[in-house]
Amino acid sequence: MKKLALVTAVIVTGLSVPAVTPVAVAEEAAAPAAGTIAWSPCPDTDPNLGALLKGLECGSVEVPLDYAQPGGQKIKLALTRAKHTVTDDQYKGVVLLHRGQWPGPISRDMPTRYAKGTTGLAKDVGAAYDWIGFDPRGVGASEPAIVCDPSYINPVLPDPVPKTAADEQNSVDRAEAYAKSCGDKYGDVLNHFTTKDSARDLDQIRIALGQEQISYYGIDWGGYLGSVYATMYPTRVKRMVLDSVPSPSGVGYPNQMVKNITSEHNGGLFFAWVAKYDSVYHLGTTADEVEANYYKAQETLRSAPVDGKIGPAEWANVFEQVVYRSWTWVSRAKIFSDFVVRGDATALRADSPTPGFPQQNRVAVTNAVNCTDGTWPKNWNVWSATLAGEYAAGNRLLTWSNGWYSAPCAFWPAQAQAPAQVGNSSVDILLVQPQYDAAHGMFGALDMHTRFPNSRLVVELGGHNVGSALSANNNACLNTYASDYFRDGTRPTSRWGIDATCQVATDPVPPTT
Repeated sequence: MKKLALVTAVIVTGLSVPAVTPVAVAEEAAAPAAGTIAWSPCPDTDPNLGALLKGLECGSVEVPLDYAQPGGQKIKLALTRAKHTVTDDQYKGVVLLHRGQWPGPISRDMPTRYAKGTTGLAKDVGAAYDWIGFDPRGVGASEPAIVCDPSYINPVLPDPVPKTAADEQNSVDRAEAYAKSCGDKYGDVLNHFTTKDSARDLDQIRIALGQEQISYYGIDWGGYLGSVYATMYPTRVKRMVLDSVPSPSGVGYPNQMVKNITSEHNGGLFFAWVAKYDSVYHLGTTADEVEANYYKAQETLRSAPVDGKIGPAEWANVFEQVVYRSWTWVSRAKIFSDFVVRGDATALRADSPTPGFPQQNRVAVTNAVNCTDGTWPKNWNVWSATLAGEYAAGNRLLTWSNGWYSAPCAFWPAQAQAPAQVGNSSVDILLVQPQYDAAHGMFGALDMHTRFPNSRLVVELGGHNVGSALSANNNACLNTYASDYFRDGTRPTSRWGIDATCQVATDPVPPTT
């Protein structure tokens, strides 16, 4: 934790800014036709989203699988819309939304919350736009929605921390077999799942919506997608908020390995929070005591997986969310306390179902994009040395889990491409960044800020949630910056380094019983 705190302190005080020369590689954007999407009411229930689409309109857009052959095979992108409720003279256009967590998650359910202002967005702003959710290529209701070997993430998974060389080789073999299953099933289609392809898709959506420009809000990978779009189609951007920003300089292996350190830091925040409420959870009065109980429980599951399905890997997966979102702390602490203190695995079982389509789809698409967006070592010994070194340095919480999540990239059947060249000196962007972003650290936002010199950067000091504004984080200061910007383009005054700061939102308070 000390290493991360030192690095972040240096960055936040403005003493270190990445030296990056912005490179704009714009593509010619077609002029819009009149809106051509056939909208109709979404069904009251969706196979993957339940009732979350109720009240929205659903539609779709056909785009080329391969933009080098625009007349060739077409694929379908699934969209949703929450229409503006203001009069036409107050209408401000469309905002496309993506929740991030890399490209895999479905995002069609997002418009309702922004249109109604339940995310912290000012209600007058929510009423003034059409809010557009979309499942990127390969995801959810878009076609084809890719799923490789469905058994790959089924329980019980191998222990993420290998005890022997044979254990490690077994997991390597599984990752290689998974990558092969994807290649066997989809072949050359996997060459067309880069973020640049998705950016071109965004412009096709813009054209189908009949818009000269679009506004955009993206988190995590959604932020990276926005930056690539702003580089390729700078004149088509009206307003763009990028939240919890990845570094374009580290796309692929470097960005994935950074998580080993940042995850450890934020895991420590969770353990300290649990210790603060020892009267509720009874897991220890110090972060060290709580952490020891965490690993004690994981060791118990090594010896005796619950129902033969919940072992040490599933335990790590349940608690992975605590490093990214503090609003999961109450539910995860209850699972933790129930299992350790009372020997009750009911809540653990409820949070560990056998993965279905959304999870299988997410893993497949995340690898399909990640493995082709940037370069990855093809020699597993490079991965092994990095992971073992980080683990030995004290980054125990998720280091090996992070490695196995992306391990198929060492064997991916599609050709990796050079990372997108990102940057433009004129595009109007607002960057919103938590200081302790477990997915990217602070460097990503500073890197992006340098590549887009006209951007403004707002940092949440002490923040540790991916998705810091307009989310369950409930930070009024950040929400005001985002609302003002979407309302009329107001942004903080430009300063060297960081342009404005907000204090961290309050962490959750558990129920007393």
